[in-house]
Amino acid sequence: MKKMITIVLFFYCFIAMGQDKQYKISTIGFYNLENLFDIKDDDEVRDSEFTPEGSKNWTFEKYHEKLEHLSHVIQDLGTDENNDGVAILGVSEVENRGVLEDLVLQKAIKDRNYKIIHEDSPDKRGIDVALLYQAEKFQPISYKYHTLHLQRDGERVYTRDVLHVHGNLDGEDIHLLVNHWPSRSGGEKKSRPGRNAAAKLNKEICDSLQQVSPKAKILIMGDLNDDPISPSLKSILKARQHVSNTPKNGFYNPMWAFYKKGIGSNAYRDAWSLFDQIIVSETLLDRMQEGFFYYRAGIHNKNELVQTFGQYKGYPFRTFSGDTYIAGYSDHFAVYVHLLKTVY
Repeated sequence: MKKMITIVLFFYCFIAMGQDKQYKISTIGFYNLENLFDIKDDDEVRDSEFTPEGSKNWTFEKYHEKLEHLSHVIQDLGTDENNDGVAILGVSEVENRGVLEDLVLQKAIKDRNYKIIHEDSPDKRGIDVALLYQAEKFQPISYKYHTLHLQRDGERVYTRDVLHVHGNLDGEDIHLLVNHWPSRSGGEKKSRPGRNAAAKLNKEICDSLQQVSPKAKILIMGDLNDDPISPSLKSILKARQHVSNTPKNGFYNPMWAFYKKGIGSNAYRDAWSLFDQIIVSETLLDRMQEGFFYYRAGIHNKNELVQTFGQYKGYPFRTFSGDTYIAGYSDHFAVYVHLLKTVY
């Protein structure tokens, strides 16, 4: 049953203070699951380290402990406002559909009846993006994986596709783009063209949607391997820092506020980054509309998800330190947004 919440509207000065309305809430999240591999050796991808005989000694017991840990994060994600948790969850770093089928059957989230949208990507490591959704809250209409074509030194670079899902969220059309942009391997500047190309692909997809449906509601999510201030987001996608300067058919990046406060979703060499983001279209910003509108965003960084020992003390509590199993969750925190809809 959807949670009903009551808030006092104060978002615009022309709304009378103290005017109470009742709202329905829906929560959408994204989580990099950090190398969610099964224990089998797949000859087509580079996964030999994630086998019982591999360098990580990746056993059935460790795999299922990781699934259990991830499921508890998903169970808790977004419940600061919404007891039903995330209706929709974009995920990255999954090896195949099978690991997602194992994940959604975990005891902590089994009753939510999460369904799966997944296809194998051409990524050389064999990791993909996918979408999980509660079937009673979201009904997919169509989906498509868009290939990101990259070249480096005359050779094709195989990376993750961009997943576009069009569906019905509690009676309303919505579009979701799930991403895992090229990494910073080789250095930020050298690898920047790959992420710029990913941003351009997202922009092209959104432009096409908006040409057909100018009022399309779009959320772009993913591990973007860039911060809100990076050229890919600031200059190419033009995701704005403030609601007030987000233009028609533009995009607002609510993660920018966390970044300015020094709050990140992943860390490297004692520096925080905010690579995990959810960006919303301008059509979700009008809080007077009848349909869903953006309410607020969050980073799921609870104490139990922070490592308290070793080389990565203070970082997100990961599964491995090098090849040593430390039984954590992921090297990324999950992120989420709450959407509200007026109840009449």
